[in-house]
Amino acid sequence: MALSGLFRKKTVQDILNQVAKNEADGHNALGKHLTARDLTAFGIAAIIGAGIFSTIGKASADGGPAVIFLFLFTALACSFAAFAYAEFASMVPVSGSAYTYSYVAFGELIAWIIGWALIMEYAVGNITVAISWSDYFTGLLQSRGLNLPQWIQMDYLTASNGFKDAMALMQGGKTFENLDSGLQAAYMAWTTAPTIGSFHFVADLPALFIIVLITALVYRGMKESRNASNLMVVVKLCIVLLVIAVGVFYVDTTNWNPFAPNGVSGVLKGVSAVFFAYIGFDAISTTAEECKNPQRDLPRGMMWAIIICTILYIAIALVLTGMVKYNELNVGDPLAFVFEKLDLKWMSGIIAVSAVIAMASVLLVFQMGQPRIWMSMSRDGLLPKKFSTVHPKFKTPSFATIVTGFVVAVPALFLNLTMVTDLCSIGTLFAFVLVCAGVLVLQNKPEIPRGKFKTPYVNSKYILPVLMIAGLYYAFAFNNKVTMAFINNEAQIYDATSIVTSLDKEETVKVFDYLKAIDVNDKTTETADLEHLLGQYQDDEVKYAEVVKELPIRHSLKYESGFSLFKHKIPMWIFLFVLVGLAVWAFRQNLSLIPLLGLICCLYMMAELSVWNWIYFTIWLLIGLLIYFTYSRKNSKLNNT
Repeated sequence: MALSGLFRKKTVQDILNQVAKNEADGHNALGKHLTARDLTAFGIAAIIGAGIFSTIGKASADGGPAVIFLFLFTALACSFAAFAYAEFASMVPVSGSAYTYSYVAFGELIAWIIGWALIMEYAVGNITVAISWSDYFTGLLQSRGLNLPQWIQMDYLTASNGFKDAMALMQGGKTFENLDSGLQAAYMAWTTAPTIGSFHFVADLPALFIIVLITALVYRGMKESRNASNLMVVVKLCIVLLVIAVGVFYVDTTNWNPFAPNGVSGVLKGVSAVFFAYIGFDAISTTAEECKNPQRDLPRGMMWAIIICTILYIAIALVLTGMVKYNELNVGDPLAFVFEKLDLKWMSGIIAVSAVIAMASVLLVFQMGQPRIWMSMSRDGLLPKKFSTVHPKFKTPSFATIVTGFVVAVPALFLNLTMVTDLCSIGTLFAFVLVCAGVLVLQNKPEIPRGKFKTPYVNSKYILPVLMIAGLYYAFAFNNKVTMAFINNEAQIYDATSIVTSLDKEETVKVFDYLKAIDVNDKTTETADLEHLLGQYQDDEVKYAEVVKELPIRHSLKYESGFSLFKHKIPMWIFLFVLVGLAVWAFRQNLSLIPLLGLICCLYMMAELSVWNWIYFTIWLLIGLLIYFTYSRKNSKLNNT
C-alpha cells in the first residue's frame, strides 16, 4: 500500500450518508434524547468535579488570589478550542468527537493517533476522578466513625513511594507523629497490608466500587444517564452556590494581599491542575448522534458550560483565598478544610457529601465518552467489529462500555493520582491542538460542506506577529531574571525536603553535623528533624542559597543542573519553535485567529507539563501505532473500498 494510504480521508458527505442509513434501517443507531439544556448540564457535570473540590487548593497555594487569572486564561483557551469543536460538531454531527473530525481534516493515521490519545482523556481521566472520589468517600466514612483499613483505600504507587519518603525523613530525625498526614497514611498502608512474598497488597477498592456502579448506569441507557446527571448537577450547583454565599461573609480582604505572591511563574505553576478542572466540556461532542438537534445544540451546550463554570471557579477561588491565607490551601480537600478551620463543621460535612456526588457525575460523563469513541473507530474498521455493537434494548454501545469499565477499574487500584492527572491533561490538550489545527486546515476548502455554526473569522496575518513581539518585550523587560535563567540553563537549588529524602545514612549525619556547627539559635538541641532544621532557612532566599552551597554532600544532591535541568525545558523550546512556524503559516495563509489562538494556548499548556509526561505520552502513542500497523490499517473500511 502506498504511503499516501496512511492519510486517506473520509468525506463529510459519506459520514452523513452512513448516519442516515443507520437511522433508516435501525442498525447501530443510538437513541436521540438530548437537548441544549441536557448538553449544558452534561458539560457542567464533567467540568465541576475534582477540579473545584481538589486541585483548586494546590493551584491557589502556588499562585495566591491571582490564580483567578489562570482560570480566566484556561477558560479562554478552552473557549477557543470549544469554537473549533462546535464548528466540527455542526459540520459532522456524529459520535467520535476529535477522532471523527481528524479523519475528515487530516486522514486516517492522524485520526487513529487522536482516537488513541483520547483514551488518555476519558479512560485515564476517569482513573483520576475515581481515585479522588475514593479519597472523599473514605473521608466521609471516617467523619461518621467508620474507618476502613489504609491498604484498601490507597493506590499501590502512592503507598510505596510514601513509605520510602517517610523512612527517609524519619532517618533524618523526624518523628512519625511529625510526618504530614499523607505520608503517615502511606506508611500505615504499606506496613499493614497483606503480603505475598515481597509483594504488598495495596489497592483502592472504593475506586473500583464507584467505577462498577457508574459503568452499570451508562450501560443501562442514555436517558437514565441523563436523568442521573441532571439530578447530580442540581445538587452540586446548590452546594457551590451555598459555599459562595456562606463563605463571602468570612472573607478577610487582607488575605488578598499580596495578590500574586509568587509572581507570574507561581500563577502558571498551576496550569496542569487548573486545566484538569476544565477537562470534560469536549465529552459533549461524543453524544452528537444522541442529540435532537446537534448542529444547533452542541455549540450552545459547550459555550454555556464553560461560561457558567468559569464564573463559579473564579468566585470560589476568591472566597477561598479570602477566608484563609493562600499558603494554607495546599490540601486535598480545600473547601472542607477552610470551613473546618473556621469552625463551621456543618458546612464541611455538606461539602464532603456534595464532593462525592460531584465526582460521580464527572465519572458518568467520561464513562459515556470513551465507548462512543471506540464505537466510531470500530465502525471505520480500525477496531474489531464487536466495539460497535449497540444493545438492542438500551440503545448504548454495550460491549465498548463494558471494556471501558475494565480499562478504568484495574489501573485505578494501583496508579498514582498525580501521574494520571498529568497524563490525562496531555492527552486532552493534544486532542484540542489537532481539532483547532483541523479547522485551520479546512478553512480554505470551499468543497467541504459547512454546518449551521461557523467560528467568527478574524485574519491573524498581522495580529499574531504583534502578539509575539509584545510577549518578547514582556519577557525581557519585566521578567528578565527568569527569562535569562531559562535561556542560560542556570542551576536551580533543590528544596529542603528533596535534599533530605535523597540522602543516605552517612550523608544525613554529615549534614546534621554541619547544621549544628552553624546553628546560632540552638535549634539542633530542640529537634533532630533534619528537614525542619534545613527548611528554616528557606524563607530567606539568599541565606538558604549560602547554607546549601556549604553542605558537605555532592553537588548533584544540592542542585539540578546540566541536562537533568535542561530536559524539563525541552517541551517549552519545542513550543517556541512551533510558534515561529505558526506565525509563518498564518502570514502566508491568512489563518483564522480564534482557532489559531486555541492551538497556541493548548500547545503552551502542553509545554508547561513535565518532560516525563511527554515521554510517557510518546510511549503510549508508539503502542497505538503498533496496533494500527498490525491490525487497523489492513482492516480499515477505506482500505477495503
